[in-house]
Amino acid sequence: MAEYTRQEVVEEAKELAKKLANIDEIERFKQLEAKINESNKVQSHIKKIKALQKQAVNLQHYDKGEALKRVEEELDRLQQELDAIPIVQEFKDSQVVVNDLLQRVTNTIANEVTDEIVRSTGGNVLKGETGSKVNRV
Repeated sequence: MAEYTRQEVVEEAKELAKKLANIDEIERFKQLEAKINESNKVQSHIKKIKALQKQAVNLQHYDKGEALKRVEEELDRLQQELDAIPIVQEFKDSQVVVNDLLQRVTNTIANEVTDEIVRSTGGNVLKGETGSKVNRV
């Protein structure tokens, strides 16, 4: 079996990342993100939310409970309005798809590395035991 240097593996990972960055799901995510960044309505909501979040932190710091409650209610209202904008929902859906894809790739790599370790030590992949397992009496 061929051995690889750490640098070769990192280079392969970079190549995989380039391939991933250009699949349909990622391309769609990038397009939606660009539309969100160009949307004055969305950006206005985001600005208001960020300002209110800062205000909420200050109110919490100074223990202004009643004012904090009003700010949090306004934050909830603005967040609901933002979430109701179709492009925002599309973006969030796309984000879920991309995250799932990346998680699947990560899990596949981790599982394959583990299985390869088990196989290369003469172990049992089904049991997840390496061949170097010590038998105890």
